[in-house]
Amino acid sequence: MTGVPGLLDLAPVIPVVVLPDDADPDDAVPLARALVAGGLPAIEITLRTPTALTALRAVADTVPEAVVGAGTVLRPAQAEAAVTAGARFLVSPGCTAPLLDAARATGVPYLPGVSTASEVLGLLERGVREMKFFPAEAAGGAPYVRALAGPLPAARFCPTGGIGPESARAYLSLPNVGCVGGTWMVPDEAVRRQDWGRVERLARRAAGLGG
Repeated sequence: MTGVPGLLDLAPVIPVVVLPDDADPDDAVPLARALVAGGLPAIEITLRTPTALTALRAVADTVPEAVVGAGTVLRPAQAEAAVTAGARFLVSPGCTAPLLDAARATGVPYLPGVSTASEVLGLLERGVREMKFFPAEAAGGAPYVRALAGPLPAARFCPTGGIGPESARAYLSLPNVGCVGGTWMVPDEAVRRQDWGRVERLARRAAGLGG
């Protein structure tokens, strides 16, 4: 699939969920419900822990209003496994030709990671128009993304990495940014305490950044 139709326009922020190693994967269900209730339907669950796929499957099976995806997809086999578990989109921190081919073969939207103009150009040549800009703050921040708009106007980004509610506004004001990714609305402390009310409140504030 070339590009990610609709994904970057669902909400101004895609929550990036990194469940603690000792977390119950079933906690992903009320977490997802809180995020959706707060106005953030697209949810990226990163494949950084052994229980990530179990959590993703639980959300896909029980929270149909959530558009749940898999992040930190590093290998072709992970792309297939994530979609089998119910992922509706895939995200990776970088991109290789085999990973791009495997992600496309799944038939779900894919946000490949880029951090340089050459990487953006290479993906544009493959027909990809929407990408993850990562690690956003470390790679140059909003000024860098703004600079890409001139020579590479066809590319559209979801910057992720080090972004908080304050810096998110700078990215979201750019014409080549559809949304941003972040973790600030799913703090570890709230997840460990199962404080889903706090997650919903943080999600609602994040959803308001698009206004």
